[in-house]
Amino acid sequence: MEIRLSGRIGRIKPSATMAITAKAKALKAQGVDVVGFGAGEPDFDTPDFVKEAAIDALRAGKTKYTEGAGMPELRDALAEFYRRTEGIDYKRTETIISNGGKHALYNIFQAIIDDGDEVIIPTPYWVSYPDQVLLAGGVPVFLNTAEKNEFAFSADDLERLITPKTKAVVINSPSNPSGMAFGDQLLKDIARVAVKHGIFVIWDEVYKEIYYGQGKLRSLPALAPEARQNILLVGGLSKNFSMTGWRMGWAMGDEKVIKAMSMLQDQSTSNPVTFAQYGALTALRKGTEHLAKWVAAFKERRDILLDGFAKTPGVSCVKPEGAFYVFPNVSGWFGKQWEGGKINDSADVASYLLEKAKVAVVPGGPFGHPENIRISYALSTADVKKGLERIQEAGKAL
Repeated sequence: MEIRLSGRIGRIKPSATMAITAKAKALKAQGVDVVGFGAGEPDFDTPDFVKEAAIDALRAGKTKYTEGAGMPELRDALAEFYRRTEGIDYKRTETIISNGGKHALYNIFQAIIDDGDEVIIPTPYWVSYPDQVLLAGGVPVFLNTAEKNEFAFSADDLERLITPKTKAVVINSPSNPSGMAFGDQLLKDIARVAVKHGIFVIWDEVYKEIYYGQGKLRSLPALAPEARQNILLVGGLSKNFSMTGWRMGWAMGDEKVIKAMSMLQDQSTSNPVTFAQYGALTALRKGTEHLAKWVAAFKERRDILLDGFAKTPGVSCVKPEGAFYVFPNVSGWFGKQWEGGKINDSADVASYLLEKAKVAVVPGGPFGHPENIRISYALSTADVKKGLERIQEAGKAL
């Protein structure tokens, strides 16, 4: 019997970030001293008060089904969290708890996209956006940006790509992979264009609270309340509470879209893990008091890398404003030879660094910029320094 898979599976690729992380872990399991810059998860532990809340829920027998869209009290706590921190007023019926932010995004694309609908995605982009659009039958349309402009674009750039088939634009700020944050005026302009053309802004703010500038970054619905009906907000607890494995994410937005997402979730995963929801409930009620110390540590690591890259021939790097990634340009290494062959792109750079320096990085091609590599500095400062030294030595050896 010939095994034939569905056509939709043929449209997508394996996750580059998951692949490089798995490869680094496999080498470590073999006893190889690898510095893994691939994983997009904080090295800090989940706060104890969150873990204790989940343990208490387990002991109390809170292990049964909840509503598919999440416990009512958790959805209310989510709405209250945004009222308290952003001054945005959402009803419970405008919220959904999903199995991580990635699941919330998947549900959004499935709920709003018909075959042939276009979704505008600025580069560089998180690797899963295009594939999730393709799985929904949509067409990713890339808004190309330049490193010399710090990966920013204008409202006019966006508007030029809008066609009658455009359904949404995806905005991730601060960005994975670049760490750049869009300015308030640009975000207001994006919202204005969305209202003008009747398209959605899929607003991914999962890194919003990891910011190195003055003050704090704002949620798009708070910046542009007139566009609220057009904004589908996606967030989660993976980064700001180091709860990556808990799979606690959410979406907030138009009630009709949220209802469709809830129906989809009912027919696919059902509710997120019940005792994890109790941990999330405590996290949202207590807030992110712990985060200042984490952000300070991330900033120190970022600055170590930036200082090192400034001294590394063939490498340049835009200064990130948030998240925990740097996205250095390594095109100065292209065309160079080593015993493993010629370096033609960042995929070759990633292979070279893993084999020669025992450093795992993610090539920039899957993010839309093949001249860059993504480095996560969500690992100890000692490992950041060790990995940087290895990269610099590998550069000298070319």
